[in-house]
Amino acid sequence: MDFVNVADLGHQGLIDVLELAKQVKTDRAEVAGSRPGLRVGLFFEKPSTRTRVSCEVAAADLGMVPLVLKQDEVGLGKRESVEDVGRVLDRYLDVLAFRVFDHQNLVRMAAITDAPVINLLSDLEHPCQALADLQTVAEHKPLQGATVAFVGDGNNVCNSLMIAGVMMGTNIRVASPAGNEPSDAMLAVARGGATGGAEITVTNDPAEAVAGADVIYTDVWASMGQEAEAAERRQRFQTFQVNAALFEQAANDAIFMHCLPAHRGDEVTDDVADHARSRIFDQAENRMHAFKALLLYLTQG
Repeated sequence: MDFVNVADLGHQGLIDVLELAKQVKTDRAEVAGSRPGLRVGLFFEKPSTRTRVSCEVAAADLGMVPLVLKQDEVGLGKRESVEDVGRVLDRYLDVLAFRVFDHQNLVRMAAITDAPVINLLSDLEHPCQALADLQTVAEHKPLQGATVAFVGDGNNVCNSLMIAGVMMGTNIRVASPAGNEPSDAMLAVARGGATGGAEITVTNDPAEAVAGADVIYTDVWASMGQEAEAAERRQRFQTFQVNAALFEQAANDAIFMHCLPAHRGDEVTDDVADHARSRIFDQAENRMHAFKALLLYLTQG
């Protein structure tokens, strides 16, 4: 199976991967070397720190052979068609993991390859991040019935968090400026997969989203590829900054999350990012454990 969209796992698959992620974090030795010799291609059209390192380490810990490929080497969709790249790599590799600008390139790749295709990030979703996000939330309190408030752009990170969250019974509140809310299509996908009475609330008021929430989550206001819009976005999003005053409106034991890298002073202030209840580095670590669990799940006999 592929993992192009977070919903591809299905409800039980998501449960299984999160349980595996918890296990491999607790006991690294238990699965060490358990997938010897399998070859994992890690393709990066966009640069990365956490994704590249976490994926390489996860694969190596399992005894896999990670091979990093970059756009200037491959020329995906430019020097060679997406389909031809996929057919060639499918002959060499056992898993194809891609970080791309255009989500449809992943859809096209998955349609013609036998090896599992993993979305390491696209313009539509960031499903591997969502796995680590839910693992981090679950370390704080049970997912079913918890409330996560996402403050900022209704972007790829928000989409996957929203879909995966309600699949696990987690209530999701999204606060975005008018015009930056999650799309109706992604909201429909999320609401269609909700379990345990989980609800999604979309608002233009950060305080409404954060009030009493168990988790406050934010992301950069301008993602890679939106650099030209950064100044305008900073103006539009300035009232959506997660600062001490906003954080205090959440539950007394609420945690703070950010997928990183953070633009401190924009979407989050230092006092929140470095707060005793900030879990941003636990979240970053969990990218490795969650990806290792995903590899185990997708390559099981």
